Amino acid sequence: MSLVELGYTSDFARGFNQIADDSLSPCRVSLEQRGLYAVLTDQGEMPAVPTGKLLYGSDDRADLPVVGDWVAAQILDEQPPRAIIHCVLPRKSMFSRKEAGKRVSRQPIASNIDTVFIVMSLDNDFSPARAERYLALAWESGAEPVVLLTKCDQCSDVDASIDIIRASAPGVPVHAVSVVAGQGLSVMSDYLKEGITVALLGSSGVGKSTLVNYLLGSDLQRVREVREVDSKGRHTTTHRQLFVLPGGGLVIDTPGMREIQLWNVDNGLAEAFVDIEVLARQCRFGDCSHNDEPGCMVRAALNDGSLDHRRFDNYMKMQAELHFLERKQDAGLARVEREKWKNIHKQIRKMDKK
Repeated sequence: MSLVELGYTSDFARGFNQIADDSLSPCRVSLEQRGLYAVLTDQGEMPAVPTGKLLYGSDDRADLPVVGDWVAAQILDEQPPRAIIHCVLPRKSMFSRKEAGKRVSRQPIASNIDTVFIVMSLDNDFSPARAERYLALAWESGAEPVVLLTKCDQCSDVDASIDIIRASAPGVPVHAVSVVAGQGLSVMSDYLKEGITVALLGSSGVGKSTLVNYLLGSDLQRVREVREVDSKGRHTTTHRQLFVLPGGGLVIDTPGMREIQLWNVDNGLAEAFVDIEVLARQCRFGDCSHNDEPGCMVRAALNDGSLDHRRFDNYMKMQAELHFLERKQDAGLARVEREKWKNIHKQIRKMDKK
């Protein structure tokens, strides 16, 4: 398989030539699980490990390889072959979220994605608010979002559900599909071309692995039953993995996300709620809070029904979440700065005593 079929472009080639020498080769990360990697090369897929400098040389986890990355690696002349990853090439897109839990840290998910399939099932998982959160993350990543509504054979009014999501995702393609019933599946081929990478994102149990199996033409990804009572499923996929499709294109499957915590998605939020942003720019006051200020176009749209109250409430909730995250980041940076100067003063006192 050629590097071009794996998504290698002239931009990646320029990045490789700027940072690598003749001893290294361009490879694409196809698997990352607990610090273990696999890479795709023109010689096939092989296991890989990062150098110690790459592994421990930065405090930012985003500097480490993630699935979808192009890397410069040394391919060892041994059987079976394996690779040593020396550096990560500049990325054209990166999907990240805040790490689950209390830590204020970015968790990279996957990189160099062209299209994000936001997968949501037409059962109890259906949630316009969750779709809006995924859209903000997808727009921020630099990839193009597409919404796939799965299990459409189980929905009594598919058109109404599509209209609801379209109202929550202005300008974003929305498609209803069912692998079981064989409905709407051909539309996915429009996004899967040679060298193009698609990532599937969504909650556990929405059918991401079923879609991957359909695209691969095999049951490579294990599928588990979903509880009827709440439409929840255990994580079928436990790690991120990139697959090369037999018909061309590449797809990244990801574990279901219990928490969709935002991470620095100011631009993505503006894209996801472009209708509200346009209204806000027309308010009389530039710092309008959209409460009871005169000349508030957002409030006027809420009052006349052209803007949905649920959508606006979710927008404000996500804005507040980002402001809270920003304050926590600032507090963390201040704490690091205090510790740095505290250590400097300790060293100065030690020197004075000598």
